[in-house]
Amino acid sequence: MADGAKAPARFIEPMRCLPVQRLRKGPASSYELKFDGYRAIGVKSAGRAHLFSRNHKDFGKRFPTVAHAIEGLPDETVIDGEIIAFDSDGRPSFNVLQNQLSDAPPLRFYIFDVMVLAGRNLMRLSLDERRALLFRRIGPHLREPMLLSEPIEAPADAAIEAVRDARLEGIVAKRRDSVYEAGRRSGAWVKFRINQGQELVIGGYTPAPNGFDALLVGYYEGARLLYAASVRAGFTPALRKVVFARFASLGIDKCPFANLPEARKGRWGEGLTAEDMKHCRWLRPRLVAAIEFLEWTPAGHLRHAKFVGVREDKKARDVGREGLA
Repeated sequence: MADGAKAPARFIEPMRCLPVQRLRKGPASSYELKFDGYRAIGVKSAGRAHLFSRNHKDFGKRFPTVAHAIEGLPDETVIDGEIIAFDSDGRPSFNVLQNQLSDAPPLRFYIFDVMVLAGRNLMRLSLDERRALLFRRIGPHLREPMLLSEPIEAPADAAIEAVRDARLEGIVAKRRDSVYEAGRRSGAWVKFRINQGQELVIGGYTPAPNGFDALLVGYYEGARLLYAASVRAGFTPALRKVVFARFASLGIDKCPFANLPEARKGRWGEGLTAEDMKHCRWLRPRLVAAIEFLEWTPAGHLRHAKFVGVREDKKARDVGREGLA
């Protein structure tokens, strides 16, 4: 779709955030909450509403109330946002979102960008210009459970402190003059985690009588999948059964991790030696898990890792180690 051209709206691959260890500061950046949910693209075209995941999967059947709410938008419009659910303390929780049985409240769809409005391509406009149109032209048409994602009106240090006090996931900083770069991670948008956590690829497991004892997870560095942790915590018996069922068609004979075996188990016993590997089962690296942890060790492993959920909206080959920028 050419800039400013009138044309039917369609799915647009979302712009990506670059993970960073330090949040940039100053008036050139705008800050928003980093939500712990599913990134989603809403499309209203030819009078019909569509809801897609970041990798173009149909989300309409899974979240019908969100898809229905999109029907209220101006025709030929594309929006970008995040579907989230809340835990019992009122905080966004990916675990609650993944395991809920319906999309009833407290589900919410927070909208933070508009790429096409009434057939007009806005992606070459600045973030400030797109946001002004989002609030002025989209805001009045929002239905439950859709909300606008408000920018944080505070300096970076104050914003970080507020998010930390509220025990939320983190902050996204966006250059106010940034255009919308579909599918790109240019660094114009960056994400800064307050808590420790990231997505990792499931490459195997250690078996147990009724399924698995621990997941073996890692991340890509170029074309190489590197082992990072064995994850036992975060599972209920029911959740173990659900996750284990996902392994049925993924079994392989060869270890997919390029950095295994390791010579020693390490100070905290986090390494995986050749002897340990005799008891492992290997999987095609297709599934992505959200993992929380205490810290990265000098050897490149996670300490006190905890499973949060399976990320159905992310491709395994896009998963790298975060926080190195």
